[in-house]
Amino acid sequence: MDTVQVEPSVRLRTLIVDDPVAVDAYLATLSGPDVVRAMFRLDEDERQAILSALAPETAAEFIEDVPDEVAADLIEALPVQDAADIVTALPSHERADVLAEVEDEERLQILGALAPETAADARELMTYPAESAGGLMVRDFLSFSASASAREVLEDLTSGDHDLSPNLVRFAYAVNPEGRLIGMVRTRSLVAASPSTAIRDVMAPATAINAEADLVTIDACLEEAEVESLPVTDDDGRLLGVVDREHVDEALAERAAEDHLKSQGIVGGEELRSMPVGVRSRRRLSWLSINIVLNLIAASVIAAFEETLAALIALAVFLPIVSDMSGCSGNQAVAVSMRELALGVTNPRDVLRVWWQEAKVGVPNGIALGALLGSIAWLWKGPLVGGLVAFALAVNTLVAVSIGGTVPLLLKRFGADPAVASGPVLTTVTDLCGFFLLLGTATLAIAWL
Repeated sequence: MDTVQVEPSVRLRTLIVDDPVAVDAYLATLSGPDVVRAMFRLDEDERQAILSALAPETAAEFIEDVPDEVAADLIEALPVQDAADIVTALPSHERADVLAEVEDEERLQILGALAPETAADARELMTYPAESAGGLMVRDFLSFSASASAREVLEDLTSGDHDLSPNLVRFAYAVNPEGRLIGMVRTRSLVAASPSTAIRDVMAPATAINAEADLVTIDACLEEAEVESLPVTDDDGRLLGVVDREHVDEALAERAAEDHLKSQGIVGGEELRSMPVGVRSRRRLSWLSINIVLNLIAASVIAAFEETLAALIALAVFLPIVSDMSGCSGNQAVAVSMRELALGVTNPRDVLRVWWQEAKVGVPNGIALGALLGSIAWLWKGPLVGGLVAFALAVNTLVAVSIGGTVPLLLKRFGADPAVASGPVLTTVTDLCGFFLLLGTATLAIAWL
């Protein structure tokens, strides 16, 4: 059979047994996504065997493409020297992120097998939060004394000693003897300059960002400065590294994906089907089991109005519609609050302002939705049911957007993860209120008939 037609994972299984040396060359024929897909169709032992057979640089490319938690599991299972070789081949910021996920004992062994300078850099980068400028910065960049000449900069750039992305090649940074950033120069301007021209004669002031700056701040600074990279400095102005737009965009995308998974009940914000079944099961059950309790609480409201529901059975048709429509409105409010929290536009102190802004939307939307559903109920089941449904949906929509807008802020205030907890809280409250409003007002209405 033509090897091109063979499923890549099958081909890899064959090669790792028959010709391990050919694994590297075969993976070079596949695209990045195809490599990841093929590797995750293998079992854990097969993946470890392939990583050990690969050149460190090739293995590092694969490690970069998988989540840090998964990458750490793969690294931990390798012999220490193999793990160290792969970690060395990773970009500095990826190296720190992966090592931070490795178990303490294995991490110490791997750090001990790294070159002293590489290990020191990794230890320093691990002191910064993963989504801070210090956690995202790379340590390989163009930095020179202000007295360095254009010739020296260009010779260093073309020496092959640097593995820089296009964004990082555009600027060279000037530092004083203490390592403090004093300016920057576009490398393309040095090409046209006299070879003896000193950097200080052509440099411009540099816009830098503090190593502690968070992801939202970095993104905003890149936008404001209209550049694709920014130098990162400490509190004393010493140049520590450079943060690249590409890495910031990747971090933003990873955060969005993680928040989405959390909102769907994947505790921890990460799951791949290659993970152990026990881990996947525990993460899902920890959220689903809570939802059983919350749903029982909501169902208890229906049980409390059992006589009303029996007398006016037509309401049963509209109970799930009222709760679901209100939940949709509330989820919209949750999404906006989560986005504003991520951007730093809103913080937990803004609860009352957020509530007022949501109420101004919830009132007209509630009236409109209530009138629409109530009209349908009126035509289908009569004026009493129509009026009850319209009132319940209108009021519950206001409740839902109020809860949806404010709960993420309150959870953030008390140290809970709003991405995980906002959904269950919103669902429970909207169900409780929706059922109570519809059945409670129906009870009162029946008593007056």
